[in-house]
Amino acid sequence: MATTEKTRVSEERAGRAPVGVERVVLKVYRFDPETDERGRLDTFEIPYVDGMTVLDALFTVLEKIDGSLAFRFSCREGICGACAMFINGSYRLACETQVARLLREGHREVHVMPLPHLPVIRDLVVDMTRFWECYEAIAPWIVTRSADPEKERPQSPEERKLIDEYVGCILCGSCFSSCPSVWTGKEYLGPTAMMKTFRWLADTRDEAHDERLGLVAHEKGAWRCHTIFNCVEACPKRINPTSAIQGLKGRTVAALLRGAKGLRAGRKALADGP
Repeated sequence: MATTEKTRVSEERAGRAPVGVERVVLKVYRFDPETDERGRLDTFEIPYVDGMTVLDALFTVLEKIDGSLAFRFSCREGICGACAMFINGSYRLACETQVARLLREGHREVHVMPLPHLPVIRDLVVDMTRFWECYEAIAPWIVTRSADPEKERPQSPEERKLIDEYVGCILCGSCFSSCPSVWTGKEYLGPTAMMKTFRWLADTRDEAHDERLGLVAHEKGAWRCHTIFNCVEACPKRINPTSAIQGLKGRTVAALLRGAKGLRAGRKALADGP
């Protein structure tokens, strides 16, 4: 790697903007249902500091310019998923997105929008009710039929590796927001629920595989996926929900061929909680 390229990469990792940048312009989506008929973009110019993330920039606006700005956040470490937004045309976590990187990508301004295709409650806060209802519908907890062991239910490193990718999902809703089948099918469970179903099917401790398949083996579930791959591009954790959904389809066909009765058991066959 050339010296200049090494320098550029080093500066990006350090969160340094191009030389000469002292201020940054933010254009932030605003909407107050009590006063606004439609949303708008408000422009804010703030001082730039090295290492500033988009979430830091939003806090600067909130604390020093406009205290009415609404947005979600929690961990500030890319773990909780609360600050997923549509930033400069891409799905990103505001707490992980360096302003310097956006500037080095050629953006002159930082555009911050709420997750698309979800109802806006206020400003950057969207209504996640449907997302959580879809997630709850697939019984996202371990279900066992055998007697409880004296201690834990162990997994080998090889068994745990089967679910590593999917355990990394932080439930930010980016894939759900990006999916055309979600936009057009109001009863579609969505890529998050599909991927999490596959996560439990791949978990060697779970003992309700056929019942789980039955929850998604229909046109409102796995068969509604059109393999568009938007969810793959949107995921900030580089998880591949599309691959998991194709795995569900294959397992469903195999279960049908062997006449699995659990496919028709329904949601009531699973416990109401862990």
